[in-house]
Amino acid sequence: MKILVVEDEMKLARAIMTGLELEGWVTENATNSDDAHLFLKDNDFDAVILDRMLDDGTDGIDICRAMRAKGNTTPVLMLTARNETRDRIDGLDIGADDYLGKPFEFDELSARIRAIVRRPTQTIGPIVTHGMLTIDMSRKEVSNFGKVVSLSKKEYSLLEYLLINQGMTISKDQIIERVWDFDSNILPNTVEATIKNIRKKLKSDVTKSENLIETVRGFGYRIAAQESAL
Repeated sequence: MKILVVEDEMKLARAIMTGLELEGWVTENATNSDDAHLFLKDNDFDAVILDRMLDDGTDGIDICRAMRAKGNTTPVLMLTARNETRDRIDGLDIGADDYLGKPFEFDELSARIRAIVRRPTQTIGPIVTHGMLTIDMSRKEVSNFGKVVSLSKKEYSLLEYLLINQGMTISKDQIIERVWDFDSNILPNTVEATIKNIRKKLKSDVTKSENLIETVRGFGYRIAAQESAL
């Protein structure tokens, strides 16, 4: 997943981004409203962590309001020291998905991000399934037919990204942006090699899970939608 952290307190921003990156997520940081709007205009994010009060005098509520006015439905977690009931109500009323007061525990922040990202796909709990394949997003664990599958961090992130967006064809550029970040120096065949490894590790004597990830020639990759997926 790719997350925009709009936070001008650099020590806190770096701590949040480091924690999220250890979870396998790609992050970007904006320290003011202008940068935040540029990031949101030029990139697709899975979630936005948005500080209420920025040094340029902008209230994060205004950024969230502008996002919703433009039809941007990216999940937003408001993160702020302003934690009175009225402040929380204001943030939620203009379209924020959740509200977390400072100080906070990183584990709670991570759990709340996973929760708001799952909502658009109607996911219940931290478990995402497709047939006999299961991903526990809180434990970063994958199992197939009840057996744990050992994936690298990038393999897990790619599989999670495709599974959350099942039914959608995801381009190679989108995968690079969400899993590696465009600033990373990766070889042209890195995505293909990672997909090949995932397919090999998911292969089972009793299933055709190696074909779970479909290649859509000329467009990218896709995991077919499944009505029973949670």
